[in-house]
Amino acid sequence: MRGATGDHPPATSGYDAELRRHNEVLRRAAGIRLHDHVLDIGCGTGQTTRQAARTAREGSALGVDVSAPAITRARELARAEGPGNVAFEHADAQDHPFPQERFDLVISRFGTMFFDDPGAAFTNIGRALRRDGRLVMMVWQAGELNEWDVTIRRSLAAAEGSAAGPPGGPDPFSLADPTAVQELLRGAGFTDASFTDVHEDVNYGRDVAAALAWVRGFTCTSEVLKRLDPAAATRAVETLRAELAAHLGEDGVRFDSRAWIVAARRS
Repeated sequence: MRGATGDHPPATSGYDAELRRHNEVLRRAAGIRLHDHVLDIGCGTGQTTRQAARTAREGSALGVDVSAPAITRARELARAEGPGNVAFEHADAQDHPFPQERFDLVISRFGTMFFDDPGAAFTNIGRALRRDGRLVMMVWQAGELNEWDVTIRRSLAAAEGSAAGPPGGPDPFSLADPTAVQELLRGAGFTDASFTDVHEDVNYGRDVAAALAWVRGFTCTSEVLKRLDPAAATRAVETLRAELAAHLGEDGVRFDSRAWIVAARRS
């Protein structure tokens, strides 16, 4: 998945269900218009891309993602559900040769935090935007503000016997600092960057068993479990299970989260 952990979603609706409330916030913030041509970065299995295409009925929407299985699933869903003005490409937005000044709007739902070279990536994305085109992306705020991250790390650290520091690999909180992101976007040719607080729950599953299976698939979880001995891994899983049970409500296992809507224009 590209969200809590930097992984990609499997060919299921689990990731979309997790971020249902966030998705509505992003949709409103994007303000897609009838004739817009939209580029969706880190589109996963394409929910946000298909929604964009349905709104931009006289325009188009292109979704890109580095996960080949996710793009395969996105194409399958588009063939089954439509609309006809949507397309998907297996591509890395950091260096993909997008048509220059093709798009009116770039959107992303937690898909822009994992570039190896963020400056190059946003410069490349900017070239794909028309003059005064808009960027609207959702990114996580700092990890300590996200209850899901705090809870998972605390549970794993208890089993490990030490603080479970950030694992290697992609950092889901790399765009959490507004000052640094504003500087990054300015260097990539964007202006008028704004940051809007998003305070919504994430939903990890309808019950504890579903939520545990979901969370065990996170990179930050699986990497720690792999390096623990069997007894410690078992303790970690049981601690996670108890934490998830404590967050079970009528509509599933929910955790508090904080994100930003970052909006900017190509200068």
